[in-house]
Amino acid sequence: MIVDCHGHVSAPAELWVYKSLLLSHRGEHGKRFPDLTDEEILTHTNKKEMAPCGHLDMLDRVGTNYQLLSPRPFQMMHSEKPAKLVHWYMEEVNDLIARQCALYPGRFVPMAGLPQTAGDPIAQALPELERCVTKMGFRGCLINPDPYENSGEKAPPMGDRYWYPLYEKMCELDVVGHIHSASSRLVEREPYSLHFINEETTAVYGLIKSTVLDDFPELKIVVSHAGGAIPYQVGRFDSASVRRPPRFLHRLRRLYFDTVLYSREAIDLLIKVVGPDRCVFGAEMPGVGSAINPETGETFDTIIPHIRDCDFITEDEKTAILGGNAMKLFKIDDE
Repeated sequence: MIVDCHGHVSAPAELWVYKSLLLSHRGEHGKRFPDLTDEEILTHTNKKEMAPCGHLDMLDRVGTNYQLLSPRPFQMMHSEKPAKLVHWYMEEVNDLIARQCALYPGRFVPMAGLPQTAGDPIAQALPELERCVTKMGFRGCLINPDPYENSGEKAPPMGDRYWYPLYEKMCELDVVGHIHSASSRLVEREPYSLHFINEETTAVYGLIKSTVLDDFPELKIVVSHAGGAIPYQVGRFDSASVRRPPRFLHRLRRLYFDTVLYSREAIDLLIKVVGPDRCVFGAEMPGVGSAINPETGETFDTIIPHIRDCDFITEDEKTAILGGNAMKLFKIDDE
């Protein structure tokens, strides 16, 4: 069983038009979202856009059974004002994800987008999380460590008490938080793909160097893109922690990390650093890695062979990375 824990919604164009209208009228024309038929949603789920074929066809060609489906992070506009625009937009995105997952119950599993709004308490985003989990069966949410979206202001580190209401709610609902940054307002210096990596690195450091994992022993966190730069630089942080315990590497292995890395060497390093029991397969297919690699003729996000060919872990560990770990973490039943 192969479970891709990192997938994003392939939506009808009406969603992106709705977002542009919200940004244009700033709420003056109200919230109303255009009516979409099931057929329109089904059509766009497999429309060829950023990959050689449609979303479902991409999953089929590599053998993915389930995919966790969440909003497209760079579209989440957490830094926009007034805050109600963010809430309205995220509610519609989550509703669309719920419908898409209901239309494909044996293929997609829903993950919520939080209406995080820069400068506001995180508690304001929690009613939407509770609605998604209790009313629509979502298994968790994306967490953006930088709702200011690289605008110059900084959010508190993820070990700060600012985030505790979210952690408390996640533990209460028994759902997973998937750390994934969003857009960047400084695209010339730090486009969003780079901002993702930088913020996820900072988020891991903030969690490890705080008491969050002690205060919330049941907290379930997955970090996107293998934790950013953390696996590559872990020796630096681990060395410092020997002088000032607790040990960085030991606490690092309390988190989970997805495999959204598009080279065999990077995936090998991740598995060696955090261990196969803390890795969950993710390919973000289709997405930024869906370009054809001229050296292989396959898309960069065709990474299942990298894991299957890994020669320093057992077959059982490969099976766990490719699906078993995620099925337990996200409570996915193989029907």
